[in-house]
Amino acid sequence: MAKFTTWLAEQRGKRFADYASLWQWSVTDIEGFWQAMWDYFSVQSSASSDRVLAHSAMPGAHWFPGARLNYAQHVLRHERPGATALYYLTETTPLTAVGWEFFATQVRILATQLRNFGIRPGDRIAAYMPNIPQTMIAMLATTAVGAIWCCCSPDFGSRGAMDRIQQLSPKLLFCVDGYRYGGKPFDRRSEVAQLIATLPELEKIIFLPYLDPQNATLHSKTFELWDSVMNHPAISARDFQFEQVSFDHPLWVLFSSGTTGLPKALVHGHGGILLEQLKLQTFHMDFHPGERGFFFTTSGWMMWNMLASFPISDTCPVLYDGHPAYPSAGVLWKVAQDCQASFFGASPSYVDLMKKSGMVPREKFDLSHLRAVMPAGSTTT
Repeated sequence: MAKFTTWLAEQRGKRFADYASLWQWSVTDIEGFWQAMWDYFSVQSSASSDRVLAHSAMPGAHWFPGARLNYAQHVLRHERPGATALYYLTETTPLTAVGWEFFATQVRILATQLRNFGIRPGDRIAAYMPNIPQTMIAMLATTAVGAIWCCCSPDFGSRGAMDRIQQLSPKLLFCVDGYRYGGKPFDRRSEVAQLIATLPELEKIIFLPYLDPQNATLHSKTFELWDSVMNHPAISARDFQFEQVSFDHPLWVLFSSGTTGLPKALVHGHGGILLEQLKLQTFHMDFHPGERGFFFTTSGWMMWNMLASFPISDTCPVLYDGHPAYPSAGVLWKVAQDCQASFFGASPSYVDLMKKSGMVPREKFDLSHLRAVMPAGSTTT
């Protein structure tokens, strides 16, 4: 925040006596504030806008008219040799680093294949995938070509997944055969088959045999294996073109819980999420380049979208697929210790779990790198 106020003074001639006055400016001079966000974070765009807010009435506010940009481009702009893009682990896989060169190359290969499959801007792509690197690669490849992303975690039953994904009429589906939770395998091929049967517009299925890599079978029509789709020469950053879309072009679709009828679709745009995440991660979460951020979430919760956006500020997300208390109640704190996370997040229900188990994390783990803990989700008492 201090750096930003210094920048405002030097670049805009604006000086504020305290945080309250800075905040008041941000909600009073809306166009001035959001233009400052755009400039301060060096947003890249192939076409600029001559104003911030063309129409302010709600609903229907029109932000940055004429601007053309891409969310995924701002994630991959931090690619550099020798640096880590993300960390991941599962109940059976130890903490593993994924380098930027490999990760970004995988995104470009998959994005190119999506284009070869006929995916165009505005097409919907759905996923039935867990919280693993391949899911993040698929999301970024989808958004890199201007298609619209939606994901349900495989712990969703077929009805829950259908109620969400069926609303979007996707052209392509990413899916797995199952997952492992609490030391037990859960085969979801039957649920996948039921889901596919309700999607008549589906043209392509990309299947990752995640639970049982030796048994690449799926009870459905023709599919392509993830490894086959990815078995193509590397594409350099220089040779890849991100689809340039409008500021409000749909990025992904989230869904409400569905407690009062069908889950309700919530559409987020490329530009809005980009600016909000840059602001959130920098000013509210105090992320620094090269740090590690961990949030326990499945891929079907909105917090996964936030976690997957950490690289926007050059922070490494830590992905964990598994039970939050298996094999012991301290497993998530061990993750934070081992990856030296500066940020730790989980749901309030996890806080309740800690209370019941009597877990006091600082007594068992080295959390000296940890600066912030964030519970997010349902209320707790």
